[in-house]
Amino acid sequence: MFVSLEGIEGCGKSTQIRRLAAHLQAAGRSVVLTHEPGGSPLGPELRRILLSEAFSPGPRTELLLYAAERAEHVDKVIAPALRAGRWVLCDRYGDATRAYQCFGRGIPRAEVEAAHALATGGLEPDLTLFLRIPVEEGLGRARRRNGRSGVDEGRFEAEDTSFHRRVAEGYEALAAEFPGRIVVVDGRGGEDEVFERVKDAVQRRLAAH
Repeated sequence: MFVSLEGIEGCGKSTQIRRLAAHLQAAGRSVVLTHEPGGSPLGPELRRILLSEAFSPGPRTELLLYAAERAEHVDKVIAPALRAGRWVLCDRYGDATRAYQCFGRGIPRAEVEAAHALATGGLEPDLTLFLRIPVEEGLGRARRRNGRSGVDEGRFEAEDTSFHRRVAEGYEALAAEFPGRIVVVDGRGGEDEVFERVKDAVQRRLAAH
């Protein structure tokens, strides 16, 4: 299976996807855990550029840089793992582009979809978990985390709240548009509590197949 985790800044998806990977591995699954941006061979350099507050790309430049990283990611990491029969767990994928570049930046949806399709050849996750939390809570978490880490990856957290509200509204719209693929998971509460919801969502999808 190809599973992606999505959500606004600070929703906890990176923590939850690591826990899900460990859970599946303990159950005997072969798992590739990856992320965007940064999961491809080109990824670390592109991640540094895309997330640094020192970089100010135009919206279409940003879209195309994400698409370039995703093309490499699919070709070199995701598709080979799926062909080998492994599970792929990806922290962000195409819905992040739809939410951030289309709903957040205002790029027409057709342009976003064209860039995504070119990068992926149409490859979409079997299941996407959207961790839903209030915008203010997520931003507070993300800004505290980046302040502690000392890593220059705060470009999106520096956007105003209205941008993040548009992104959140985008994720809600996508969940309504793709109900067969996107499952909304309540991201509020303790880490263990949220992980039980994540596991339940995955188990229900497995049972349905």
